[in-house]
Amino acid sequence: MTDAATRAAEVLKDHRASIDRLDAILVYTLGERFKHTQAVGKLKAEHALPPSDPSREAKQIDRLEDLARRAELDPEFAKKFLNFIIDEVIRHHKQHQE
Repeated sequence: MTDAATRAAEVLKDHRASIDRLDAILVYTLGERFKHTQAVGKLKAEHALPPSDPSREAKQIDRLEDLARRAELDPEFAKKFLNFIIDEVIRHHKQHQE
C-alpha cells in the first residue's frame, strides 16, 4: 500500500470511528426521547387527552427544519425524520389509550 493509501485508510478509520460514536449518541438520545414521550402518552391517557397535538407537531417540524438549516442538514430530510418519530410516538400514545 502506498503512503497516500495508508493515510487514506487512517482517515477512513477515523471517520468510521466518529460515525460509530455518533450512531451511539443518536440511539441513546432517541431512547431518552422516547422515555419522555412514553410518559406524555401515559399522562394523556390518564386525562383523556388526544394522542396527537397537530399544533405542537407543526411547531416542532418548523423548529427542526430551522435547526437543520443551521446545522447544514437537508431540512426535508429532517422533516421526514421528525415525521417518522412523531408517527411512532402517536402510535405509542394510542396504545396507552386502549
